[in-house]
Amino acid sequence: MGRLLPADHEFAGPVPPDVGPSESWRLGSLQVAQAVDEDVIGAVQRMAESVLAECVAEAARHDQEFSEEVARRVADFTLLGGKRMRPHLLWWAMRACGAVETQAALRLGVGLELIQTCALIQDDVMDRSHMRRGRPAVHVALAEQRGLEADSEAGAAFGASAAILSGDLALVWADDTVTETFLPSARRRQVRALWRAMRGEMIAGQYLDLRGQTGSGTSAARALRTACLKSALYAVERPVALGAALAGADEWTNHALCSASRYAGVAFQLRDDLLGVFGDPTVTGKPSGEDIREGKPTYLLAVARACADTAGDHGALAVLDRAVGNPDLDEDGLGEVRAVLESTGARVLVEDRAQRLGERAARRLAQAVDIDAHPGDRLLGLLHTVAGTGAGSSPGSCGAPREPYSGAASPHTANTAEEGRAQ
Repeated sequence: MGRLLPADHEFAGPVPPDVGPSESWRLGSLQVAQAVDEDVIGAVQRMAESVLAECVAEAARHDQEFSEEVARRVADFTLLGGKRMRPHLLWWAMRACGAVETQAALRLGVGLELIQTCALIQDDVMDRSHMRRGRPAVHVALAEQRGLEADSEAGAAFGASAAILSGDLALVWADDTVTETFLPSARRRQVRALWRAMRGEMIAGQYLDLRGQTGSGTSAARALRTACLKSALYAVERPVALGAALAGADEWTNHALCSASRYAGVAFQLRDDLLGVFGDPTVTGKPSGEDIREGKPTYLLAVARACADTAGDHGALAVLDRAVGNPDLDEDGLGEVRAVLESTGARVLVEDRAQRLGERAARRLAQAVDIDAHPGDRLLGLLHTVAGTGAGSSPGSCGAPREPYSGAASPHTANTAEEGRAQ
């Protein structure tokens, strides 16, 4: 595999006279890491191109048509879209903990992107979504590639089956990328334990999401559990934990980072649920109301039902019963659902909870007193944008830090009783 960045032990620049061999190794590692600091997304992209070129070449050794029709599509899907939020979180968590495991961090970042590819491809099959990232979903493209109508019985069957295999391939590539990544022996077991947990949590969260669509509704607590598994852990906490593990963070620092990222991750999902109903499709990149039509068991809907039930608002409950899970729901029907979400107070309640969770994330991160200030600022900025707190932030975006990270809060300043209920 061609390397686009020097290995961590390489240092091509001149060594100052007063720097010995061990110090020069460290200096070289730091210079490489600082170069990545300037463009994390670009570095992940270059590493992904290198890793996936080898994956596609290996697929060609199995079968040329398989490589061209499936492997290349999986690689292109991974390379041509996404905000690289997960590898971004991993990188700045590692750097905040003072480590410079550049190659390992970038390769793990590619692994995270590949497991996300698996999740998105198969999620679109389960949700019967025709578009992803402004292009035909993979199951649609695979059917059309074979000259089949995606909505025909034959086309839908072939496209779904081929897409499931494509998702499996992405997951295999993700595992191979992690397995083949050199990790210091002291870190290997922890990183692989986190990776195994993340895979299982992703699948469990997706199953709970799917299962919730078969009933008439779900409780707010169950909806939060699904959000925690599907978004908070998989999308935010585990990438941060992987970065901390690469750095060998101590137990207290690791706990603070994981707790902060979990709060931000739940806030991310709550705001994403709101955007799914109230967001502008030209900004969010997905049709408005799809969660309603698919009957997604979101926390927003659970809160609306609970509020309507408590108030004895049978009209609101009738609207939700009629609309949620109706694939033919039109814009007028969606407008009725929006009105119910407003009138029951569900929208405000969910917005307020997401805001509080984002604030708790910042407080918990401030308890990680041993992390470095500048990378800590970057990590805090990412958690703000993930949580949707701070000016100009939105779920799924990766922007600049919103406020300085102080790293000076006492472990006793957090409202631990209130925060514990959000776990």
